[in-house]
Amino acid sequence: MDDTDLTAEIAALRAEVQAVNARLSPSTARLIGIPFVRGIAFGLGSFLGATLVVSFVIYSLASIDFIPIIGEWAAQIAERIKQE
Repeated sequence: MDDTDLTAEIAALRAEVQAVNARLSPSTARLIGIPFVRGIAFGLGSFLGATLVVSFVIYSLASIDFIPIIGEWAAQIAERIKQE
């Protein structure tokens, strides 16, 4: 191969790499927006998941009447939740 062909090929490859990098580099709004939306989704999911788990546990404990200590304790918790 001739040096001019090799130089032209390297220049073409550099131009192609720059074009690919320009297409793949995210904008500033995208760099800020995606983690922000991910954080909101994580927080909402954690809140809803914890709410469901805690309500299920309290409901389960409130329905246990044959164990006196746990049944009374769960009934007190359920009564306080109903009052508030």
